Amino acid sequence: QVQLVESGGGLARPGGSLTLTCVASRTFYGMGWYREVADEKRVLVATITSGAVTEYADSVKGRFTISRDNAKNTVYMQMNDLKPEDTAVYYCNARPYGTVWFNGHWGQGVQVTVSS
Repeated sequence: QVQLVESGGGLARPGGSLTLTCVASRTFYGMGWYREVADEKRVLVATITSGAVTEYADSVKGRFTISRDNAKNTVYMQMNDLKPEDTAVYYCNARPYGTVWFNGHWGQGVQVTVSS
């Protein structure tokens, strides 16, 4: 059974920083983060492949950085210059090669709240 264990969420002030970490129980081709706000659909934040190819939502480009340690089956997301609109539940996603993200595996989600 695949497990994705997320950590690092919490409360930050506008302009502040948080780092999210997700540890997978095995190796996956693609790993990333999606976020969800109540009554809205889950959307891409950032993804990274095992070959370090990254993709970011336009709203986080220049502020968030995704990285991974393949040896540790771990993906990180450094979030800087946080804004209130970044408030959401963030979900780790892991997918095998050839699998689309919505058919991948999901973590339990971590709350990120940006508020003064």
